[in-house]
Amino acid sequence: MAAPWTATILTIFPEMFPGPLGCSLAGKALAEGIWRLQTVDIRAFANDRHRSVDDAPFGGGPGMIMRPDVIDAAVAGTQGPGPILYLSPRGHRLDQARVTALAAGPGVRLVCGRFEGIDQRVIDAHAIEELSLGDFVLSGGEPAALALIDACVRLLPGVIGDAAALEEESFQRGLLEYPQYTRPQDWRGRAVPEVLLSGHHENIRQWRAAQAEMATRERRPDLWEIYRAHEDAAKKV
Repeated sequence: MAAPWTATILTIFPEMFPGPLGCSLAGKALAEGIWRLQTVDIRAFANDRHRSVDDAPFGGGPGMIMRPDVIDAAVAGTQGPGPILYLSPRGHRLDQARVTALAAGPGVRLVCGRFEGIDQRVIDAHAIEELSLGDFVLSGGEPAALALIDACVRLLPGVIGDAAALEEESFQRGLLEYPQYTRPQDWRGRAVPEVLLSGHHENIRQWRAAQAEMATRERRPDLWEIYRAHEDAAKKV
């Protein structure tokens, strides 16, 4: 039997996990052994009696930097499958394609920074890949790690009952998802679009495709340009 997909978290706050990952679909899958979570306390690898993990930056400036010797010891002393990733605003933007690739692998090892980040030398020494959730700054890597793990876990076989539900989500085809509706049919004078009540599957499919394209074009022109380029290239093949 294959080993479960494993998330290994290196953090100075191991008590933050599993957090929300212990609830809902991810929590059920964790309890069923579909995936595995292990936390590593970075402070356990500090070599002084105060368990110090940070120091002042060379060159001056505000804040503190996580020490390379401590992070190195934590990485070297930790067993876990998958690539080593550092959640950082300086990293490449995480997208659904990268999440899908990570979910298809054996797992991930996530280094959660704090303060002003970790010493660049340990990033270089271990060829740690930096990933960012977006153009904003969090107080530490732990919230980003929770988000990344959740995004991966929901793609694992057996986590979501109807795997077809994943096929039309935002980003799966390079587009945002179309709008969704449920009961009541009329709510505060707002009716469900008639096409969704028609029972005509092809008309519904076309309406949803058009809505997905319109939403992407209006809300995410960057994604729309990529989608159009792929569509044009496909027509030339």
